Amino acid sequence: MKRFLPLLVLLVGVAMVVNTLLPHKQKSEFDLEGFGKLPVLVNGRIKPLDTVARTTLLTIQSRQRVSDPAISQPFASSPTEWLATVCFEPAKANSFPTFRIDSPELLSLMGITEDDTRIKYDSSAKRFMAILGFLPSTRARFSFDQFRPKLDELERQARLADEVDSAARNKFQKAVLTLYSNLITYQKLQYSLVLPESPDFLYELMQFQENLVKAVAAAKAREAGQPYDEAVLKAISESRNRFETLAQQGSLLAIPPRDPSKPEAWQKTGQSLVDVFHTGSIAPAALTYAGLSYTWRNNSPAEFNEIVRLYRNELVKRFAPQLTKSDTEDRFNAAEPFYTSIYLFVMAFFCGVFSWLLWPETLRKSGFYLIALAWVLTTIGIVTRMWIGGYAPVTNLYSSALGVCWVAVTLCIVLEMIFKNAIGTVAAGTMGFITLIIAHHLSLSGDTMEMMRAVLDSNFWLSTHVVTITIGYGATFLAGFLAIIYVFRGVFTRSLDKPTADALNRMVYGIVCFATLFSLVGTILGGIWADQSWGRFWGWDPKENGALIIVIWNALILHCRWGGLVKARGLMALAVFGNIVTAWSWFGVNMLGVGLHSYGFMDAAFWWLLLFVISQLLVIGIALVPLEKWRSLKTA
Repeated sequence: MKRFLPLLVLLVGVAMVVNTLLPHKQKSEFDLEGFGKLPVLVNGRIKPLDTVARTTLLTIQSRQRVSDPAISQPFASSPTEWLATVCFEPAKANSFPTFRIDSPELLSLMGITEDDTRIKYDSSAKRFMAILGFLPSTRARFSFDQFRPKLDELERQARLADEVDSAARNKFQKAVLTLYSNLITYQKLQYSLVLPESPDFLYELMQFQENLVKAVAAAKAREAGQPYDEAVLKAISESRNRFETLAQQGSLLAIPPRDPSKPEAWQKTGQSLVDVFHTGSIAPAALTYAGLSYTWRNNSPAEFNEIVRLYRNELVKRFAPQLTKSDTEDRFNAAEPFYTSIYLFVMAFFCGVFSWLLWPETLRKSGFYLIALAWVLTTIGIVTRMWIGGYAPVTNLYSSALGVCWVAVTLCIVLEMIFKNAIGTVAAGTMGFITLIIAHHLSLSGDTMEMMRAVLDSNFWLSTHVVTITIGYGATFLAGFLAIIYVFRGVFTRSLDKPTADALNRMVYGIVCFATLFSLVGTILGGIWADQSWGRFWGWDPKENGALIIVIWNALILHCRWGGLVKARGLMALAVFGNIVTAWSWFGVNMLGVGLHSYGFMDAAFWWLLLFVISQLLVIGIALVPLEKWRSLKTA
């Protein structure tokens, strides 16, 4: 049985991956999958409505499901169903608990009492689980209807908070601005496809088209001094005002151009209707969304699905290449390869750790197979993102986290193939899990495949700089985590025998050499980019200083080892401190509020960074414990 265990574990992992790729049965009679594939233009990129739904939910509530812990049935079965409800049935969507609020002061401002936040479970078992902490006892997400009476006060507080310098705002002011921004995003979404306050937008458009012909005749008659239908002209004027409101309030460019080679010609629904006064006819896409709204509100799934099918077939004739990418992105969203990789990394980590206690070879192979599978899945995910976006693998903080993950896991696989001691597997599981969790939290800011700035998109040196420096980040972190394994096994277990200690020593040394090379080359490439873009090679920007510090620190580690200034324990302590140096360069300098790479101070990121630094200092302290206190005394 033990002989077949690695293969069985691999098959379980493959089954997990395959399950994410298979189309799942829809819980609704409406073709929500087809609706989610419909393309729109947002922030310069054509993307499916499914992506709009997911990124919006992540931004305004930090998750992709719309549910209440006290209710077993979710309010929407998928992000796409939530989006359809927001756009076509806004009164219903306004009752969904969509907006996250963690500030008690803001809850009080919005009229939400402590009793409103307390979850009242319908069974004693659930109440008991909530007391134990296995279920939440209070709500963190609330509906638009709960805010409605206090919107004026929220807007007033937002204006006051906006007048305060960003660095001086307190937590309440930041929470007010975040909620206000999220509410604006939500309301703009409601105005993106149809007019939300219209009880029957399809009928309104048909009446408008009919009145437009009559209005032309009435206008000509008025100019000729003849009797004319004043009511028709008044109705047309009112329609124009409503369409202009729709154009101003909407956020999605949902109306495709007639010429697919002109992506800049995509329009908002409202703008396309305003343009009817010049073109004379309503865009088919506007009528399509009006028809979808009508069938959705009247609970007519067959008609809804037929409209989606016909519109989709029409789009394929003109936008086949764009739809191929859009459909791939939709499938990518549903598969969520990086989340699956997180589970695989965790499983591999435990296989590797337990291999040090029993069944060494069997569990080592099991963990290695899972790491290899997770690496393949992560690689496919990164390559897919590159193909969809059409640019280099690392363009923002989110993709840099994916890059660090890929680099570290790749190096761990190489180490495991060489040393075959499960250390590479455990390190890969740890690094893969941590970096993908970081990536998840970075994705909460919105679309992670946004269009790049022109300088990033066209500059060869910058692209190579970012990729190379990311490899340096990943390698430096890996050296630090290998050192942590050395320290923990040496101090707390008897498993750090001499061969294992020597192997870890060589691993850390080799990875530091690798990290030094790529960090140095990446820093030089960054200077070349700076010279081409800004006319100077070096400007002592905080991010530049951070990159240089990584190079200096790695060089210091090598100098100490070559000069005999440190032995194994000293090397490990220095490598662990490299985690602090790299984390500061990766995230810390960006939050200083100065320099060309600054994105502003973030409370959550700062405290997590501080906690990480403290944890690494504790590890260094453990590494410096006197040798006689180590359980693996002879090898430490």
